[in-house]
Amino acid sequence: MATIAAAFAQQPPVKVNVINVCAPTADEQKELSSALAKVPGKPAFAADFEVARGRSTLDPSTPIPGMQPLPPGAVAAADWVRVRREFPGATLFSNVQYSFSVDSKNMVETLVLRVREPKDLMQISIEDSASAVVSATVMLSSSTPVSRVKLERFGKSSVVLARCSGEEGNPATDQSAYESIFHTASSIMERYRDALGARKMVPEELARLRVRISVRTTTKAGAGSKKNP
Repeated sequence: MATIAAAFAQQPPVKVNVINVCAPTADEQKELSSALAKVPGKPAFAADFEVARGRSTLDPSTPIPGMQPLPPGAVAAADWVRVRREFPGATLFSNVQYSFSVDSKNMVETLVLRVREPKDLMQISIEDSASAVVSATVMLSSSTPVSRVKLERFGKSSVVLARCSGEEGNPATDQSAYESIFHTASSIMERYRDALGARKMVPEELARLRVRISVRTTTKAGAGSKKNP
């Protein structure tokens, strides 16, 4: 027993970094503001681009930012559209990726800008969401406030700011000091939504996706009925 205890005592301590997403420190606020200020105000894109669409099954055990957790044993799927554009070679960022996903309870919009030659900052992620599912056209026609900003850093923990509402029995966190950061991030999302043509593209791609899924379902049902008259 003494030998085992000595072995455990010699093991290096485990360092755990706790990220306070509701109330970042003053230094973290400066870092968030500085990173957002580097995002091109009037983006100019190279010729390369990518557009994708699909449907993904959601795992109830995997939490997804901006989405309400699924109850145990639930089976759900999300339809999504994604577009990627490249920046010219002389810019700080290499590319920008915009995605829009919708399931039975949530609509989530995410913008990710990746740094070309990461030294400290690797990428910026901006996200907004809505729990009342209407249609992609309706959501994209309005300016949904950003709910989450995340900086991925090279060799360091992430810096995150998220809107936090009060939980049961606890008052809501006062986040008035961070409104300028949320406002800047919301403005960026608005500009890139327009620059990437998301307002028109997303509803069209979702419609094509659902037509394709409907055709496949009908084809499978028809094949099954022929086998079992």
